[in-house]
Amino acid sequence: QVQLVESGGGSVQAGGSLRLSCAASGHFVSPYCMGWFRQAPGKEREGVAAIDVIGRTRYADSVKGRFTISKDNAKNTVYLQMNSLKPEDTAMYSCAEDQVCLAVHLVGSVYEYWGQGTQVTVSS
Repeated sequence: QVQLVESGGGSVQAGGSLRLSCAASGHFVSPYCMGWFRQAPGKEREGVAAIDVIGRTRYADSVKGRFTISKDNAKNTVYLQMNSLKPEDTAMYSCAEDQVCLAVHLVGSVYEYWGQGTQVTVSS
């Protein structure tokens, strides 16, 4: 059974940093595309960052230059390093897995498996 467990969320002041982790259990993440998504109260889910099998990445314009997605295949873990955080980054962040992985993308509906999420709160 595919399980994704996020951690690393918390509260931070604007300009600060957090690193989110997404640990996969029961399988290997190396053959799949992985993505990070976020959803703030009253807003639609937004794709933040994604990484494919060979390490190609894609980012939302709102986080380019501030966020970095990476994957440690040996640990079956995907990371999201978030720097220069802004209050508008406040949201529930979830990782997701696309086992078809035709391309690196931020289309949430294509991802088959999802974690429960970890809350990120950025205060001004």
